[in-house]
Amino acid sequence: MNASHTLSRRRALGVLGIPMVAATAPAHAQVTDINDAINKAGRQRMPSQRMAKSWFALIHKIETGSAQQALDRSMALFDRQELKAFAPNDTPSETCSRLEAAWSEYKSVLVGSAPTKASAPRLLAADARVLALANERTGQYEKASGRSVGRLVNIAGRQRMLSQRIAKFYYAASMRVDAQAAQCEMLTARKEFLAAFVVLRDAPEASPRIKEELQLADTQWTCFDNAVQRLRDPQPRYLSDVFVTSENLLSAMDRVTSLYANLQS
Repeated sequence: MNASHTLSRRRALGVLGIPMVAATAPAHAQVTDINDAINKAGRQRMPSQRMAKSWFALIHKIETGSAQQALDRSMALFDRQELKAFAPNDTPSETCSRLEAAWSEYKSVLVGSAPTKASAPRLLAADARVLALANERTGQYEKASGRSVGRLVNIAGRQRMLSQRIAKFYYAASMRVDAQAAQCEMLTARKEFLAAFVVLRDAPEASPRIKEELQLADTQWTCFDNAVQRLRDPQPRYLSDVFVTSENLLSAMDRVTSLYANLQS
């Protein structure tokens, strides 16, 4: 694929390049309040799936520069541990310790050797453990909040993860890595994303600015959803479209999550 075709395709998809997704935040950014804690705890779910997605993209040899960049940035984001100094009573440190151990194991898969189809089952098992613990930790922060806004921050943040999870399983299925299970996971994540989108859109707390961003996110979702529907025809350009559109959707949902996190509880 030549450079001019790639550029025109990206413009057609509305792509502005790899989103920062908070990767440019200060290395030790302080957690300001419980909504911010929910946002940042929930954000740890996202890189667990984004790293796996990027890892699969490297095996497919598509968007290799962007995939490596996304992988590196996601690993750096996870390594930051911004939440260590913010632990309300309902967020036991034991969950944090288990998450750190699971991350160490996952990281060893990511950096121990070049991505290969043979090591994909081990990677999927490792990213699943990290995701489960990051999700548990986020739920603990939401419980500590006890507010409807905290729940919305959690839901919006989970959309970031789901965008990457769908793409990850798309790549796994197209590579025939437990393809039937991968397709089932894609379908489940898709249903979860659509149901959560309705909750976020119809929430009384949704400001005009949030609704505007959700409208933009809906456009990105349409592009992404159209791309993953081409699973039966895994041509390189379609594989590339999934990566590009998933990054755009991630960026859009990150903005929505930040807006919800900035609402007064």
